[in-house]
Amino acid sequence: MMEVSMNGKSWGINWLANSSVILIIIVMLSIFKGIFSNDDTALKEVLVKNNPQLIDVRTPLEFNGGTVKGAKNIPLSELESKLGSLDKSKNIVVFCQSGNRSGQAMRILQNKGFEKVHNGGGWRALKSLVESI
Repeated sequence: MMEVSMNGKSWGINWLANSSVILIIIVMLSIFKGIFSNDDTALKEVLVKNNPQLIDVRTPLEFNGGTVKGAKNIPLSELESKLGSLDKSKNIVVFCQSGNRSGQAMRILQNKGFEKVHNGGGWRALKSLVESI
């Protein structure tokens, strides 16, 4: 075993264990990157190729404060009662302030048989993405 001194303390290092820890950290970082990264490639493809229904699930007050061009406001609390206004054969992109309510909306729609539903996340990021196309 090799001795390394750090901050006046002597540490014994088992290189195999150290390498394993480093490998675990790298794997965890790659997993977190996949979970939390903002890779909009798939969403951008839906927006470009499919002319989706854009559904803002925020309140009318929030909607009136700004939204994505072409979006329809169906607040999350009214979504189930307004399913008939949505076309199941078309892609739907739901979005809100941060992505939380749109995640809930996506699950509601999927549970009601809508198969082409995408969580657009927060409206500002989605607006920027739409405007970049």
